[in-house]
Amino acid sequence: MKSINPATGEVIAEYQPHTNAEVDQILNNSEEAFREWQSVPFSERSDLLKRAGEILRNRKAEFAKLMTLEMGKPIAGAEAEVEKCAWVCDYYAENGESFLADQIIETDAKKSFVTFRPLGTVLAVMPWNFPFWQVFRFAVPGMMAGNAGVLKHASNVTGSALAIEEIFKDAGFPENLFSTLKISSSDVARVIESPIVKAVTLTGSVPAGKAVAKKAGAELKKTVLELGGSDPYLILEDADLEKAIPTCVNSRLINNGQSCIAAKRFIVVESKLKAFEERFVSEMKKRTMGDPMSRDYDLGPQARNDLRDELHDQVKRSVDKGAKCLLGGKIPDQKGAWYPPTVLTDVNPGMAAYEEELFGPVAAIIKARDEEDAVRIANDSIFGLGASVFTEDLEKGEEIASKKLNAGNCFVNSLVKSDSRLPFGGIKESGYGRELSHFGIREFVNIKTVYVAE
Repeated sequence: MKSINPATGEVIAEYQPHTNAEVDQILNNSEEAFREWQSVPFSERSDLLKRAGEILRNRKAEFAKLMTLEMGKPIAGAEAEVEKCAWVCDYYAENGESFLADQIIETDAKKSFVTFRPLGTVLAVMPWNFPFWQVFRFAVPGMMAGNAGVLKHASNVTGSALAIEEIFKDAGFPENLFSTLKISSSDVARVIESPIVKAVTLTGSVPAGKAVAKKAGAELKKTVLELGGSDPYLILEDADLEKAIPTCVNSRLINNGQSCIAAKRFIVVESKLKAFEERFVSEMKKRTMGDPMSRDYDLGPQARNDLRDELHDQVKRSVDKGAKCLLGGKIPDQKGAWYPPTVLTDVNPGMAAYEEELFGPVAAIIKARDEEDAVRIANDSIFGLGASVFTEDLEKGEEIASKKLNAGNCFVNSLVKSDSRLPFGGIKESGYGRELSHFGIREFVNIKTVYVAE
């Protein structure tokens, strides 16, 4: 297992995978840790989460550098990711107990109530694009609820996985309550089969999600899946382009364009199309690409060469079918997994840029006749993770976001983002279940009815 710096192609570190026997031992240790942890008071769990948040803030520069070296995100974004992880620790430390408080239900019983009890060990299969945040948003509510966690992280960010394990140990969490499994994707099915694993959460591609859901379903184990997205951003006739375009560009290029909830499809009503194209391309041209460890650049490399090549193939296939490339679209002649800010227009059904997720700094501009057509196009997708609508009529924007767009996270005049206080997840092939807020902490608990007769 190798970690390779995508900016230079140099090997950072190599790791020896766990054997089956080592995996079994890790799972056994996890179950033992859970048996004790489930009885630990919320107040103690809260204190440990606060300590984890302190460690994250105190070692922010170290963890940010690790992420940038492993997968290429700009250093400022990596630092912000560490801060967000500390925030989710604080959030559940402060709110977890109230989210899981018993709920009295009036019935004919002397007393009846709902109580929330932990399930046991939860397996997480996590991606490389947000190496810390994706893990913390599963682990923190899970452990606050009394569960244990085992992590199968993407192999190119194994260093981040081991660092997270260390953070929880240094914070004082019980040994083995959170553990990393250094295994390949082909080994995941065997872990799901273990009777110790009670549930599975995955963030990743649609094929990976379907494979895990199929296996977990065969084992009758609950899953939460956060999969791909091809988020539409609707530009309506009354949209303020001066405000909308910087937001759209920022969303398209966040994390080098490698975010499930990045803006992917820009659906622009016909009357705004020309002005949007000109201003959007102008703004994209301002974003510079270079060393992600330097704060002088906006964009780093893609996480791996093969991912960059897949993205370029999507661009070429779209152009071959009639899309126009207004900016970028060429692989730079330099070492590393680099790809420039790219803008495609005249994107239509049947093109890769219309049908598929573009996981990189490539924007697809799609013309709509009017508002109704824009909504239709937005929903004409296998995905349903996020969406945003830009309009000066906030009442209309809220109506479209709440009732007309088919996605799990709909925003008005803003880029789509995850927030610890709000539930996060998708519909259709973007997955199911929710993370974060009180909804997320209740995904992996036994929602138990207790009925006490006279």
